[in-house]
Amino acid sequence: MIFSELYSAYYNAVAAVLKEACNRKLSPADVRAIALQKAFGESLLNIEPALRGQKWQLLLPDGSTPIRHAPSMPLTTLQKRWLKAVSLDPRVRLFPETIPDYPEVEPLFYPGDVLAFDRYGDGDPYEDGNYIRRFRLILDAVENKTPLDIESVNRKGSPVKYTVMPAYLEYSEKDDKFRLIAWGRRGQICINLGRITSCRASARPLQYDPAKSRTPARETVELELYDQRNAPERVLMHFAHFEKEAEKLDGDRYRLRITYDKEDETEMVIRILSFGPMLKVVSPARFTELIKQRLLMQKNCGL
Repeated sequence: MIFSELYSAYYNAVAAVLKEACNRKLSPADVRAIALQKAFGESLLNIEPALRGQKWQLLLPDGSTPIRHAPSMPLTTLQKRWLKAVSLDPRVRLFPETIPDYPEVEPLFYPGDVLAFDRYGDGDPYEDGNYIRRFRLILDAVENKTPLDIESVNRKGSPVKYTVMPAYLEYSEKDDKFRLIAWGRRGQICINLGRITSCRASARPLQYDPAKSRTPARETVELELYDQRNAPERVLMHFAHFEKEAEKLDGDRYRLRITYDKEDETEMVIRILSFGPMLKVVSPARFTELIKQRLLMQKNCGL
């Protein structure tokens, strides 16, 4: 794995301990506090005993370290190539932070090397200057809890106006679009950024109580996953950003439960269908009917 919070946590935690030990002697409590901050709760079971017990001969019994210089973790050539490849994605330019150019390496891959299938072709205009400015203004408003006056067009092309308090931004991989989830005077609303024509900080105060606002309904679909053609790895990667539970049943079968927002149900149906016979809907029966209806629609369209 090129980057992984899971696999690099121990290294970052130990590096932080040693960096502090270069300046002063550390007590067991100091080691525990740093490890807990930089890694995971269960990391204490491994990091502290390994350091204090001299299994990792990096910390002396008195809490000092024989290391003279604070440790550093420079990027590898592979990591630089990955970052350079990511920097070519137009969505990266929406954010004010920039990725270094790393002129000494070639990108690990180019945007043209990635083929996205089963995705709508009318994604947001990520390279449009006005879209970028609106995105950054909205992102700043989300971070600083600043109300916004937004002018947009609805699905019928009619202009609409909102005064909202931004909550968060979300990205739809299937639609290739960003959406703003915000609270208005009538509750929670969802606004497609690509439909926004004007956006500015609002001078009108907006009071809202998130506890009283409408939140998206949550649903859970239970699936049976078959271990064929590397399906478990592909499915778990595809649904990595969803809340889920997975368990092995017997042989090559797995049980997978995925929780999603009810508003994104059509997208979930399409995602599950994209894996063909490798995924079978177990429950609820209502979701099974949605799968059948979608397949009948495809059949009627000659698909």
